[in-house]
Amino acid sequence: MTINTNPSASAAARNLNHSQEMLSKSLNRLSSGSKIVNPSDDAAGLAVSEKLQAQNRRLGAASTNVQNAVSYIQTADGFMSSMSSVLTRMSELTMMAKDVTKNAGDIALYQEEFQSLQQQLRDTVGGGAVTTPLGTFNGIVLFGPNATGLAVTIGEGPGQTMTIGDSDLQGGAMGALLAQTAPPAFDLTVTSATAAQMLVDGIQHVATERATLGAAQSRLEVAATTLSVESQNLESAISRIRDVDVAQESTQFAKNNILVQSGTAMLAQANQLPQSVLKLLQ
Repeated sequence: MTINTNPSASAAARNLNHSQEMLSKSLNRLSSGSKIVNPSDDAAGLAVSEKLQAQNRRLGAASTNVQNAVSYIQTADGFMSSMSSVLTRMSELTMMAKDVTKNAGDIALYQEEFQSLQQQLRDTVGGGAVTTPLGTFNGIVLFGPNATGLAVTIGEGPGQTMTIGDSDLQGGAMGALLAQTAPPAFDLTVTSATAAQMLVDGIQHVATERATLGAAQSRLEVAATTLSVESQNLESAISRIRDVDVAQESTQFAKNNILVQSGTAMLAQANQLPQSVLKLLQ
């Protein structure tokens, strides 16, 4: 039995310090909701989760890109839907102008409406004297020629893109309907012999472009769903690495709390052992 050295107290103090450290970790985890409070808690897990989080952020940005591209297509389709209605009315006017019971004044009125509709189409599509068409999306001309189309990022990795082809209505059948050799007059009039067929071709041109954009939108919607599922799976993986299991950690907290209390009591008992030497000295 010694006075200067108390191995029992030293051991009790060491165990108590360890229990207090573990209790502190449990408190930090439960209060923060994170299993990795300090990098030393799981260095490898921290590195993996940081990489997964960066990947998930890129997926979120790609998802935003896809949704914006869908909005672009929906805007273009909205314009072209109105164009189809305008072309249908123009086609109707050409038939009405062929009515033999109509006089020159009636035909002039039909031509006035016909040319007004042509101008509306030109203002929407652009080209010719119209340099700032109505048909734009965030400053992008919707219906002009664009050989490369629009490349949309549909994934977080390099090269994961798709192309939305151009919807060039300034040329082709639509361009022929809006040709102006001597502006502001249009080459095509309501009484032109080829007006009916040209309008049929124009309607087909717009319908074809709408179908092409519809196919692109369908693919983008599939890409959006894929990105959403991939992001959800990444979030689950990150959660398994970083988020604390409250039920399990609560059990550890209760255990460590009991160990701290019992360790404190045992340290107090160990510190009393040298006092028994006094009985030998009496």
